[in-house]
Amino acid sequence: MKPDIHPVSRHVVFRDRAGGAAFLVLSTLDSDKTVVWEDGATYPVVDVEVSSASHPFYTGAARVMDTAGRVERFERRYGRHADAGGEADGRPAEDR
Repeated sequence: MKPDIHPVSRHVVFRDRAGGAAFLVLSTLDSDKTVVWEDGATYPVVDVEVSSASHPFYTGAARVMDTAGRVERFERRYGRHADAGGEADGRPAEDR
């Protein structure tokens, strides 16, 4: 590696504003704000809006989409596509 071209990696606390959780990780980010961590040392703190502690995908609070119901509703509304010669609109394919 070339000297003096890489950013300095240091311990930084990322604080989730929505979930209230905080994580101490290595990062190249820097901040003017500081916080005293559980070990008694002072670290720079970066506030984030969403993290794995508050995002619905990670917490299991994600909304499950009913894709089968959506397909059935579409087929009821617009009919099944008649590519196999079926009766999509109630009439035989030769009468259309």
